[in-house]
This record gives sequence, C-alpha cells and structure tokens, in this order.
Amino acid sequence: MNGSLAANEALLHALAKGLTTGLAVNASCEVAVCVPAPYLTQVQTLKSAQSGLFGIEVGAQDVSAQAAGAYTGEVSAAMLKDLGCRYVIVGHSERRQYHYETDALVADKAKAALASGITPIVCIGETLAEREAGRTEEVVRRQLAAVIHANGHCISEIVVAYEPVWAIGTGKTASPEEAQVVHAVLREQLKAATDQYTRIKILYGGSMNAANAASLLAQPDIDGGLIGGASLKALDFLTIVAAACA
Repeated sequence: MNGSLAANEALLHALAKGLTTGLAVNASCEVAVCVPAPYLTQVQTLKSAQSGLFGIEVGAQDVSAQAAGAYTGEVSAAMLKDLGCRYVIVGHSERRQYHYETDALVADKAKAALASGITPIVCIGETLAEREAGRTEEVVRRQLAAVIHANGHCISEIVVAYEPVWAIGTGKTASPEEAQVVHAVLREQLKAATDQYTRIKILYGGSMNAANAASLLAQPDIDGGLIGGASLKALDFLTIVAAACA
C-alpha cells in the first residue's frame, strides 16, 4: 500500500529513463509492476506514453475470488482484465496474515484470475515459527498443493513466488543456498503435477534487493524475484532487472 499520483509518475519516469538509456530488457526477461488498484489506470497511461516502458507489464496486488455481484469493495478479475492487467498477486503473506486468507481462498483467487486470462503470481511461504519447527517443506507443499488441486491442467499457467514470511520487510534474507533448497522442493512438486512444469517460473520474494539479487538469481531453481521495498527505488529495481536479464 504505497504510492501516490506524483510518486508513481516519478518512479515510472525513472524506470523508463533507465530502460531507455542503460538497460535492455531482453526476450528472456519479463518485468512487471504490480500497483494498488486505484492507480492501475494511471500506470497504464504512463506506460503507453513512454516508449521505455513498453516492455514492462502491469499487474494488480490482489483480486476477488468472485466473478461479480454483491461483494462491495472487491475487485474482480474481469475488472482487472479491463484495465489491461497481465498479472495479479494472490496469497501474499500479508493477505494471509492480516485478512486471514486460507489456502483454499488463495487457490480460488488463482482460478478466477486464470479464467479471465490473467496470470496469478501465487505466493507461498513459512513463518519464522514454522521454519524453526522444521516445517518449511510441509507448509509450502501444503500451500502449493491447494492451488494445484483447484486448478488442475491450468497449473502450468501460474507463476509461483516463494516468500519466507520471516524475510519480508525485515531486512533478513534466506541465503541463496537456503532459498534454492525450497525452490527445488517446489519444482519437484510442480513436476509431479504437470508435464508442462518447465513453463512455470518460481520467483524468490524474501527481501531481494540490489545487493543480493545476482547471487539469488544464480541458483538453478530461482527464476526471478518478487520485489518489495526495493521496487520503490528506481535505481535498485533497475539493478535487479539487470541481474535477471544477465
């Protein structure tokens, strides 16, 4: 829940300048910005007006599991599609923690996004207590299993983001080796679920920043990053994009 009309314009302008003058987003590298719903139209307009942003997709931070109806305040996948969203984040740890979203609800949100042609970025991850209890694999497998079960053959269309809750907004980060272990577990689970598993990108979302991006992205099963605070700083975000495109 960050941003304002002025701040968004400044950030997008800085990203456009960086992408135009010093960084090429190559075909193997996809970049998206996921913004609060009130600013989706503004960001789409800014994107259309600046050639340096043509390679950046726009996504939302949440979506309703419902298609339409008496759900005041909710935003449906069809609405996001109308606004040109290519991606939507579902199941972020803050949604699970503060809004009590269950594995089943997250799976339904992913299903709603897919039904409207939007790629859900499905977030999974363990708390510090769960990690210290040795339950990391159990927790992430359970969370991913709910999405696999609800979406069946469409599962190859999702993006997965491993975000250890203990490393979000805390400045703490799993070591590249620790993150790789969990990503490998998720890769094997997806492999068992679909023969199209190689299409599924697995992102790391635990305080990836300009300083640690390259070492994390060097791991064999870490395909990219779900960037938090560093995405609000154009130079930091561009550095991460450069590492992903390397």
